Amino acid sequence: MDKRKILISGSIHYPRSTPDMWEDLVQKAKYGGLDVIDTYVFWNVHEPSPGNYNFEDRFDLVRFIKTVQKVGLYVHLRIGPYVCAEWNFGGFPVWLKYVPGISFRTDNGPFKAAMQGFTQKIVQMMKAERLFQSQGGPIIFSQIENEYGPESRAFGAAGHSYVNWAAQMAVGLNTGVPWVMCKEDDAPDPVINSCNGFYCDAFSPNKPYKPTMWTEAWSGWFTEVAHLSNYYMYHGGTNFGRSAGGPFITTSYDYDAPIDEYGLIREPKYGHLKELHRAIKLCEHELVSSDPTTTSLGTYQQAHVFSSGKRSCAAFLANYHTQSAATVMFNNMHYVLPPWSISILPDCRNVVFNTAKVGVQTSHVKMLPTGSRLFSWETYDEDISSLGASSRMTTLGLMEQINVTRDTTDYLWYITSVNINPSESFPQGGQGPTLTVESAGHALHVFINGQFSGSAFGTRENRKFTFTGPVNLRAGTNRIALLSIAVGLPNVGVHYETWKTGILGPVMLHGLNQGNKDLTWQQWSYQVGLKGEAMNLNSPNGASSVDWIQGSLATGQQPLKWYKAYFDAPGGNEPLALDMRSMGKGLVWINGQSIGRYWLAYAKGDCSSCSYSGTFRPPKCQLGCGQPTQRWYHVPRSWLKPKQNLLVIFEELGGDASKITLVKRSTTNVCADSFEHHPAIENYTTESNGESTRMLHEAKVHLRCAPGQSISAIKFASFGTPTGTCGSFQEGTCHAPNSLSVVEKNCIGRESCMVTISNSNFGADPCPSVLKKLSVEAVCSAVSDTTRPNTRR
Repeated sequence: MDKRKILISGSIHYPRSTPDMWEDLVQKAKYGGLDVIDTYVFWNVHEPSPGNYNFEDRFDLVRFIKTVQKVGLYVHLRIGPYVCAEWNFGGFPVWLKYVPGISFRTDNGPFKAAMQGFTQKIVQMMKAERLFQSQGGPIIFSQIENEYGPESRAFGAAGHSYVNWAAQMAVGLNTGVPWVMCKEDDAPDPVINSCNGFYCDAFSPNKPYKPTMWTEAWSGWFTEVAHLSNYYMYHGGTNFGRSAGGPFITTSYDYDAPIDEYGLIREPKYGHLKELHRAIKLCEHELVSSDPTTTSLGTYQQAHVFSSGKRSCAAFLANYHTQSAATVMFNNMHYVLPPWSISILPDCRNVVFNTAKVGVQTSHVKMLPTGSRLFSWETYDEDISSLGASSRMTTLGLMEQINVTRDTTDYLWYITSVNINPSESFPQGGQGPTLTVESAGHALHVFINGQFSGSAFGTRENRKFTFTGPVNLRAGTNRIALLSIAVGLPNVGVHYETWKTGILGPVMLHGLNQGNKDLTWQQWSYQVGLKGEAMNLNSPNGASSVDWIQGSLATGQQPLKWYKAYFDAPGGNEPLALDMRSMGKGLVWINGQSIGRYWLAYAKGDCSSCSYSGTFRPPKCQLGCGQPTQRWYHVPRSWLKPKQNLLVIFEELGGDASKITLVKRSTTNVCADSFEHHPAIENYTTESNGESTRMLHEAKVHLRCAPGQSISAIKFASFGTPTGTCGSFQEGTCHAPNSLSVVEKNCIGRESCMVTISNSNFGADPCPSVLKKLSVEAVCSAVSDTTRPNTRR
């Protein structure tokens, strides 16, 4: 690149999808108007133990970057190697925590040595494959560290020294491309500091000669020019296996992104942003060649004008009022600005885009039955009768969980015994004792003498919790077995590597004749993981090595139970998922590969209203209140074989596995709802002539089903004054009688179609002097490969 440009980027994390999805995701990103794909590099998956590297399958970083290169986009490689990303342990391998003398992300010798070693490893791999732009490759930026600002302030001089070291270390690797530090105002030259956030309009780089970069646009609209802006996420994907961090991050990392978790385009977000990208690129020369002149157009309205010459002018007209539209005068013309919106005028005259006016289709996507039956169900009870019998680890007092498991599993058993004197009152029918267990996180199941006695859980806001419940003890020796469960390790926070997990006590029995009994400093034994994990029941070989039990799945719905079934791969190419609504909490594997943790926890929040006017924050426009935070779990088609796919489930709480179903994610309906004269941005050219202006205001409705589908029916069509939204359209007082036939003629049997919104297209003006629109709802249905429809763009 030998001239100044605006680059629009989107985050796609390679481990959160499968290699067979990568090219399609990147192609959709390119079609959506992106120039750059941004990804973190995930240290913990690449170096699971010191010096042992894994760059296979979903972790094949070079293949991912070459895929981006093949499609024709650039790459921003965010090496970090701290990534945050709601990823387990922030991307650090857990073994790093146990390097002697280490302290994360500060001026610490052991940490800097390990960080430098991994960073060099990645840079050398990229150089060997000639992937940096200086070698003719696609990588145009690299990032060192990540969102270090809070740590820098907390660590003071040590943090400042570390930042300087990290910058010098990275620059010294001689990649030939710029290095970036995001959310780090003190990024030393020549490293570029950049902004992350919902809004970055107040951001500027720490030196005037550095480009403006918005490395993570979490949501919202562009409000100022940037040389690079990145959507975090453009495709979120799936936290397969035990990769979700947090703790308490769902397996789905959908992020409400323009491309959904399964790789399907999310409309209208994708299309609306595509039009925004086109509008910005029409203004590119002016934006990179001049500083804005800001003029007041009213109390809440402003014009931001970029001009690089007499005939070069672009304007952004903003209405900051959150409730009221405004009519403003600009360049001797009137413009109507909806509330909380920006209109883009690439020639300071014609509006080609307004942030609040959505002229693209809305797609309705549903989970539908596949018809693929889960068969040959069998169960296996997790063995808790022999807990502690062969334990090689026994201590006085309680041990921190990760120190014991090294995060090789979510599960750790804490086992002890307590003797109850026959003289206690409760064996003779008196009130029984109560057990309290204080845990540093994240979940706990209690078993007394092999019988389930209750559970307790932490939350995202407070990992720590206390279990309190009655326990059924008998005279003599009683065994207490506490199953502590990690639900992803923390990924953000000052020195989060020091945070504790597991049962740290106190553990108390209340209600004995002599009062309370403190079990905290008794002798405890430990069992790392589940017996089923040790036997590899989740793998095809391990599953065939034990005797499973056939029978009714719903009987008893006992905790700590393994389930096994088989299914055949359904036909078609729609993405697949397991509907786990009948289960509780646990893990799922398909043919030995983990699709992640599941947990039918129910969402809280306020879903009563939604308005995107005003400053956006995460509590706005919530969905799914009172419903499971995640019900469907992605099953990649590339993990399946035609017949006899093995499904293995470990259920902690108890559920009805007979109601689990395999579903497909399908686009069922597409809608468009657009006014006449809505700008058709694809018709606009920067050449100022009457023809381009006429075509700009010749509005069109575009409808597109998913690949492999065609428009099979038109449920609704009205040119006039229809009301309602997608799924509930109704004719208004003005309606062109031939609306349905016009749309059917253009669209039936096609994957995509276009209908011009004009009086001539519908024969006559159904209501002169009235602003009209066209509302359409179409049905999408699957077609066979041999009858794939024509596509009209």
